[in-house]
Amino acid sequence: MKNNISDKDKKDWDEFTKSKEKLPNKDIKYRENNKVKTRSIDLHGYTLDEANKAVENFITKSFEENVNKLIVVTGKGLHSNNEKDPYVSKELGILKFSIPEFISNHRILMSMINDMTDAKVEDGGKGAFYIFLKKNKITK
Repeated sequence: MKNNISDKDKKDWDEFTKSKEKLPNKDIKYRENNKVKTRSIDLHGYTLDEANKAVENFITKSFEENVNKLIVVTGKGLHSNNEKDPYVSKELGILKFSIPEFISNHRILMSMINDMTDAKVEDGGKGAFYIFLKKNKITK
């Protein structure tokens, strides 16, 4: 292997290593610009109507504030009173199923959302889900 480093390059490198000048760490700047802002809401104890209103306000406000990731904790429906009411759907009355359906059918909310996925165990597992919001182009 040939040594193709010029004398000028060697001199410049030597001067740089002896100086106090620091190179900016572009990786840190990149990470700071791309921080994931996360918020969560816990809907335990909410009625279906209260939960729908709370989620709608939560998504809208988070979108306006350029939050990237939302964690919506609905619970697993284990303590739901819907089992006792024969006129209420056993599945769709539970927040775990109703909230994602409400969001999916809400055109304005869906215009703010990139994706909805199941949560990891540490964030609630089967009793929670993630909402990844689009970037708000109009910020205050």
